[in-house]
Amino acid sequence: MIEINNLVKRYGDKKAVKGISFTVNDDEVLGFLGPNGAGKTTTMNIITGYLSSTSGTVKVNGHDILEEPELAKKEIGYLPENPPLYTDMTVNEYLSFICDLKGVPKDKRKEQLENIKSMVKIDDVQDRLIGNLSKGYKQRVGIAQALVGNPSILILDEPTVGLDPNQIIEIRRLIKSLSKTHSIIISSHILSEIQEVADRVVIINRGKIAAVDTLSDLSKRLSGQSKLLLTFRGSAKDSAAKIRTIKGVSAAVPRVVDSKLSQLEITISTSDTTEVRTQIFYLMANEGWPILEMRSLDPTLEEVFLSITAGKGRA
Repeated sequence: MIEINNLVKRYGDKKAVKGISFTVNDDEVLGFLGPNGAGKTTTMNIITGYLSSTSGTVKVNGHDILEEPELAKKEIGYLPENPPLYTDMTVNEYLSFICDLKGVPKDKRKEQLENIKSMVKIDDVQDRLIGNLSKGYKQRVGIAQALVGNPSILILDEPTVGLDPNQIIEIRRLIKSLSKTHSIIISSHILSEIQEVADRVVIINRGKIAAVDTLSDLSKRLSGQSKLLLTFRGSAKDSAAKIRTIKGVSAAVPRVVDSKLSQLEITISTSDTTEVRTQIFYLMANEGWPILEMRSLDPTLEEVFLSITAGKGRA
């Protein structure tokens, strides 16, 4: 767990970080977002111990990053935007070097490195020069060095930058698998990636926290309600009225898509946090109305981010 309390960072008369507080829970993926110049990178550098704060505290699994830096840093694996790779080393040579830097006991190195290389799938390039690897493999080696020393917390800054779609999918799967045993802070300008992997998001703007919540709750708070679009085959006369009887549904607006096929769309609004999809499924099944599609119409993370950072709202 990471606990950040009233963190402030000054550069002369300028405050880059203005008293922010948030936590990262065990085995949680936290998306850390903000426009350029918002204080995001400064905050991440303070968390990793690369920079010191002007005031406030950062505790990593109970260890203060300033008072117990060695104990705190042992808990953190860091992948900066530009991985600190030595291109004239082989993958094995580089990871052995990282073991030296992190003080991994020699009798535990072989087993630990074998596990890490298997986890991030770089076994097949372990004897190749890093400089000859593709961008995707270099990112994997960067993640591997962050895992050396068995840290419980990973901080990943732009882990998919410059990757092709297939490589992005592979890194996304890796992050999801790592989240089962690690707390992860991930920062990225590719908001769709954060939406795919993050349990919660923190949005920082102009040095202050603008939002902290799950994406679904942020969307509901910004829009005032949650919306679903239901496409099915059934009765135009009865379906909307029956859906409105479901607890939590505040509105159900039907539209005929194809009268010959009895295909309809209904836009369903809920005024609270009640989960209605299960009840809708059972209703449609009982009535014999096959569901063709049911999807959320809530704002995307990109829409939430733009709304908050443009000053249109605060969540």
